[in-house]
Amino acid sequence: MPEAAFVFAAGLGTRMRPLTDRLPKPLVAIDGVALLDRALDAFAQAGVGTAIVNVHHLADQIETHLDGRQTPRIILSDEREKLLDQGGGIKKVLDRFAGRPFFICNTDAFWIGARADNLRRLADLWNPEIMDIALLLAPRLGSVGVDWDGDFHRAADGRLTKRAAGETADFVYAGIGIVKSQLFEAIEQDVFPLAPFFFRAAEQGRLFGVALDGKWLHVGTMGAIEEAESAVAEEKDRLRQVAGEG
Repeated sequence: MPEAAFVFAAGLGTRMRPLTDRLPKPLVAIDGVALLDRALDAFAQAGVGTAIVNVHHLADQIETHLDGRQTPRIILSDEREKLLDQGGGIKKVLDRFAGRPFFICNTDAFWIGARADNLRRLADLWNPEIMDIALLLAPRLGSVGVDWDGDFHRAADGRLTKRAAGETADFVYAGIGIVKSQLFEAIEQDVFPLAPFFFRAAEQGRLFGVALDGKWLHVGTMGAIEEAESAVAEEKDRLRQVAGEG
Protein backbone atom coordinates (compact mmCIF):
# COMPACT_ATOMS: atom_id res chain seq x y z
CA MET A 1 0.00 0.00 0.00
CA PRO A 2 1.54 3.36 -0.99
CA GLU A 3 2.00 5.63 2.02
CA ALA A 4 1.09 8.87 0.27
CA ALA A 5 -1.25 10.33 -2.34
CA PHE A 6 -1.20 13.35 -4.62
CA VAL A 7 -4.69 14.85 -4.81
CA PHE A 8 -5.45 17.18 -7.72
CA ALA A 9 -7.44 20.15 -6.40
CA ALA A 10 -5.98 23.03 -8.39
CA GLY A 11 -8.08 22.96 -11.58
CA LEU A 12 -10.38 25.70 -12.82
CA GLY A 13 -13.48 23.53 -13.17
CA THR A 14 -14.51 25.28 -16.39
CA ARG A 15 -17.23 22.76 -17.26
CA MET A 16 -19.02 23.68 -14.05
CA ARG A 17 -19.16 27.42 -14.58
CA PRO A 18 -20.75 29.64 -13.31
CA LEU A 19 -20.77 27.59 -10.08
CA THR A 20 -16.98 27.26 -10.07
CA ASP A 21 -16.50 31.00 -10.52
CA ARG A 22 -17.22 31.23 -6.79
CA LEU A 23 -16.66 27.68 -5.51
CA PRO A 24 -13.70 25.41 -6.36
CA LYS A 25 -14.87 22.16 -7.91
CA PRO A 26 -13.32 19.98 -5.17
CA LEU A 27 -15.66 21.66 -2.68
CA VAL A 28 -18.82 20.91 -4.65
CA ALA A 29 -20.94 18.78 -2.32
CA ILE A 30 -22.95 15.68 -3.17
CA ASP A 31 -25.41 14.68 -0.45
CA GLY A 32 -23.77 17.26 1.80
CA VAL A 33 -20.23 15.92 1.46
CA ALA A 34 -17.59 17.78 -0.55
CA LEU A 35 -15.96 15.83 -3.37
CA LEU A 36 -12.56 16.54 -1.84
CA ASP A 37 -13.65 15.08 1.50
CA ARG A 38 -14.97 11.95 -0.20
CA ALA A 39 -11.53 11.37 -1.73
CA LEU A 40 -9.63 12.08 1.47
CA ASP A 41 -12.00 9.95 3.54
CA ALA A 42 -11.33 7.01 1.20
CA PHE A 43 -7.57 7.40 1.69
CA ALA A 44 -7.98 7.67 5.45
CA GLN A 45 -10.09 4.50 5.52
CA ALA A 46 -7.48 2.64 3.45
CA GLY A 47 -4.71 3.67 5.83
CA VAL A 48 -2.87 6.12 3.56
CA GLY A 49 -1.01 8.44 5.91
CA THR A 50 -0.32 11.56 3.83
CA ALA A 51 -2.17 13.44 1.09
CA ILE A 52 -0.47 16.22 -0.83
CA VAL A 53 -3.18 18.54 -2.15
CA ASN A 54 -2.32 21.12 -4.79
CA VAL A 55 -4.22 24.43 -4.88
CA HIS A 56 -4.57 27.23 -7.42
CA HIS A 57 -8.14 28.28 -8.27
CA LEU A 58 -9.88 29.79 -5.22
CA ALA A 59 -7.05 28.29 -3.18
CA ASP A 60 -7.97 30.09 0.05
CA GLN A 61 -11.29 28.25 0.20
CA ILE A 62 -9.63 24.87 -0.08
CA GLU A 63 -6.99 25.75 2.50
CA THR A 64 -9.66 26.90 4.95
CA HIS A 65 -11.72 23.78 4.31
CA LEU A 66 -8.77 21.49 5.04
CA ASP A 67 -7.55 23.37 8.10
CA GLY A 68 -7.55 21.06 11.09
CA ARG A 69 -8.00 17.82 9.18
CA GLN A 70 -6.01 15.09 10.92
CA THR A 71 -6.28 12.02 8.69
CA PRO A 72 -4.75 11.72 6.28
CA ARG A 73 -2.09 14.29 7.13
CA ILE A 74 -2.46 17.16 4.65
CA ILE A 75 0.43 18.85 2.87
CA LEU A 76 -0.59 21.75 0.63
CA SER A 77 1.26 22.42 -2.61
CA ASP A 78 0.73 26.05 -3.56
CA GLU A 79 0.34 26.68 -7.30
CA ARG A 80 -1.25 30.12 -6.99
CA GLU A 81 1.39 31.80 -9.15
CA LYS A 82 1.22 29.26 -11.98
CA LEU A 83 -1.06 26.32 -12.68
CA LEU A 84 1.33 23.44 -13.42
CA ASP A 85 -1.04 20.86 -14.95
CA GLN A 86 -1.18 17.43 -13.36
CA GLY A 87 2.29 16.27 -14.35
CA GLY A 88 3.92 19.52 -13.33
CA GLY A 89 2.07 19.47 -10.05
CA ILE A 90 3.58 16.08 -9.26
CA LYS A 91 7.08 17.17 -10.28
CA LYS A 92 6.92 20.16 -7.91
CA VAL A 93 6.61 17.86 -4.89
CA LEU A 94 8.37 14.76 -6.22
CA ASP A 95 10.94 14.76 -3.42
CA ARG A 96 8.11 14.23 -0.93
CA PHE A 97 7.66 10.70 -2.25
CA ALA A 98 11.32 9.76 -1.70
CA GLY A 99 11.43 7.56 -4.78
CA ARG A 100 8.46 5.47 -3.69
CA PRO A 101 5.24 4.82 -5.65
CA PHE A 102 2.24 6.93 -4.69
CA PHE A 103 -1.46 7.29 -5.35
CA ILE A 104 -2.84 9.95 -7.68
CA CYS A 105 -6.41 11.14 -7.30
CA ASN A 106 -8.80 13.38 -9.19
CA THR A 107 -11.44 15.07 -7.07
CA ASP A 108 -14.38 15.01 -9.49
CA ALA A 109 -15.46 11.41 -8.93
CA PHE A 110 -16.29 8.87 -6.25
CA TRP A 111 -18.08 5.54 -5.85
CA ILE A 112 -20.99 4.20 -3.86
CA GLY A 113 -22.17 0.73 -2.91
CA ALA A 114 -18.70 -0.82 -2.75
CA ARG A 115 -18.41 -4.09 -0.84
CA ALA A 116 -14.61 -3.90 -0.82
CA ASP A 117 -12.03 -1.15 -0.31
CA ASN A 118 -11.20 -0.06 -3.86
CA LEU A 119 -7.91 1.57 -2.91
CA ARG A 120 -6.75 -1.65 -1.31
CA ARG A 121 -7.86 -3.60 -4.38
CA LEU A 122 -5.72 -1.31 -6.54
CA ALA A 123 -2.79 -1.66 -4.14
CA ASP A 124 -3.16 -5.45 -4.26
CA LEU A 125 -2.87 -5.31 -8.05
CA TRP A 126 0.28 -3.16 -7.96
CA ASN A 127 3.46 -4.94 -9.06
CA PRO A 128 6.39 -2.62 -9.82
CA GLU A 129 8.28 -5.41 -11.57
CA ILE A 130 5.85 -5.37 -14.50
CA MET A 131 4.01 -2.05 -14.06
CA ASP A 132 4.84 1.63 -14.23
CA ILE A 133 1.25 2.72 -13.58
CA ALA A 134 -1.86 0.97 -12.28
CA LEU A 135 -5.30 2.53 -12.66
CA LEU A 136 -8.64 2.08 -10.99
CA LEU A 137 -11.25 1.58 -13.71
CA ALA A 138 -15.00 1.99 -13.99
CA PRO A 139 -17.34 0.49 -16.58
CA ARG A 140 -18.32 2.90 -19.33
CA LEU A 141 -21.88 1.60 -19.17
CA GLY A 142 -23.72 1.90 -15.88
CA SER A 143 -21.54 4.62 -14.40
CA VAL A 144 -22.85 8.14 -13.77
CA GLY A 145 -21.56 11.10 -15.77
CA VAL A 146 -19.68 9.20 -18.51
CA ASP A 147 -20.33 11.10 -21.73
CA TRP A 148 -17.47 9.72 -23.83
CA ASP A 149 -16.58 6.46 -25.58
CA GLY A 150 -14.38 4.95 -22.90
CA ASP A 151 -10.62 5.08 -22.30
CA PHE A 152 -9.07 1.63 -22.19
CA HIS A 153 -9.41 -1.99 -23.21
CA ARG A 154 -8.48 -4.44 -20.45
CA ALA A 155 -6.94 -7.85 -21.08
CA ALA A 156 -7.58 -10.85 -18.85
CA ASP A 157 -4.32 -10.24 -16.95
CA GLY A 158 -5.27 -6.59 -16.30
CA ARG A 159 -3.01 -5.08 -18.95
CA LEU A 160 -4.50 -1.95 -20.53
CA THR A 161 -4.42 -0.64 -24.09
CA LYS A 162 -5.63 2.76 -25.20
CA ARG A 163 -8.89 3.04 -27.09
CA ALA A 164 -8.24 3.93 -30.73
CA ALA A 165 -10.08 6.73 -32.52
CA GLY A 166 -13.50 5.57 -33.66
CA GLU A 167 -13.62 2.71 -31.15
CA THR A 168 -15.50 2.33 -27.92
CA ALA A 169 -13.88 0.81 -24.84
CA ASP A 170 -15.53 -0.94 -21.93
CA PHE A 171 -13.61 0.94 -19.24
CA VAL A 172 -12.93 4.53 -18.22
CA TYR A 173 -10.19 5.78 -15.93
CA ALA A 174 -11.84 6.25 -12.54
CA GLY A 175 -9.53 9.07 -11.46
CA ILE A 176 -7.28 7.10 -9.10
CA GLY A 177 -4.01 5.37 -9.86
CA ILE A 178 -0.64 4.30 -8.52
CA VAL A 179 2.45 5.62 -10.29
CA LYS A 180 6.21 5.25 -9.99
CA SER A 181 8.11 8.34 -8.85
CA GLN A 182 10.88 7.50 -11.30
CA LEU A 183 8.65 8.38 -14.27
CA PHE A 184 9.01 12.07 -13.44
CA GLU A 185 12.62 12.33 -12.35
CA ALA A 186 14.12 13.24 -15.73
CA ILE A 187 11.40 15.68 -16.85
CA GLU A 188 12.79 19.18 -17.31
CA GLN A 189 9.57 21.11 -17.96
CA ASP A 190 7.67 22.70 -15.10
CA VAL A 191 4.24 22.50 -16.74
CA PHE A 192 3.14 19.26 -18.43
CA PRO A 193 0.15 16.89 -18.52
CA LEU A 194 -0.13 13.47 -16.93
CA ALA A 195 -2.12 11.56 -19.56
CA PRO A 196 0.85 10.98 -21.93
CA PHE A 197 2.51 8.94 -19.16
CA PHE A 198 -0.51 6.62 -19.16
CA PHE A 199 -0.38 6.19 -22.91
CA ARG A 200 3.38 5.61 -22.97
CA ALA A 201 3.07 2.96 -20.28
CA ALA A 202 0.28 1.31 -22.29
CA GLU A 203 2.45 1.23 -25.41
CA GLN A 204 5.21 -0.44 -23.39
CA GLY A 205 2.84 -2.99 -21.88
CA ARG A 206 3.37 -1.54 -18.41
CA LEU A 207 -0.08 -0.05 -17.74
CA PHE A 208 -2.50 -2.22 -15.77
CA GLY A 209 -5.91 -1.70 -14.21
CA VAL A 210 -8.55 -3.18 -11.97
CA ALA A 211 -12.29 -2.53 -12.14
CA LEU A 212 -13.69 -0.91 -9.03
CA ASP A 213 -16.39 -2.44 -6.90
CA GLY A 214 -19.64 -0.49 -6.64
CA LYS A 215 -21.04 2.28 -8.83
CA TRP A 216 -18.82 5.08 -10.12
CA LEU A 217 -20.03 8.68 -10.26
CA HIS A 218 -18.18 11.23 -12.37
CA VAL A 219 -19.17 14.77 -11.38
CA GLY A 220 -17.62 16.84 -14.15
CA THR A 221 -20.55 19.00 -15.27
CA MET A 222 -23.47 20.84 -13.72
CA GLY A 223 -25.86 18.18 -15.01
CA ALA A 224 -23.81 15.43 -13.37
CA ILE A 225 -24.39 16.99 -9.94
CA GLU A 226 -28.10 16.21 -10.11
CA GLU A 227 -27.41 12.72 -11.49
CA ALA A 228 -25.00 12.01 -8.64
CA GLU A 229 -27.43 13.28 -6.02
CA SER A 230 -30.10 10.95 -7.40
CA ALA A 231 -27.74 7.97 -7.46
CA VAL A 232 -26.68 8.55 -3.85
CA ALA A 233 -30.31 8.86 -2.76
CA GLU A 234 -31.15 5.58 -4.52
CA GLU A 235 -28.25 3.84 -2.80
CA LYS A 236 -29.40 5.12 0.58
CA ASP A 237 -32.89 3.79 -0.11
CA ARG A 238 -31.44 0.42 -1.09
CA LEU A 239 -29.41 0.21 2.12
CA ARG A 240 -32.48 1.10 4.21
CA GLN A 241 -34.46 -1.66 2.51
CA VAL A 242 -31.67 -4.16 3.14
CA ALA A 243 -31.48 -3.12 6.79
CA GLY A 244 -35.25 -3.48 7.09
CA GLU A 245 -35.16 -6.95 5.60
CA GLY A 246 -32.42 -7.90 8.04
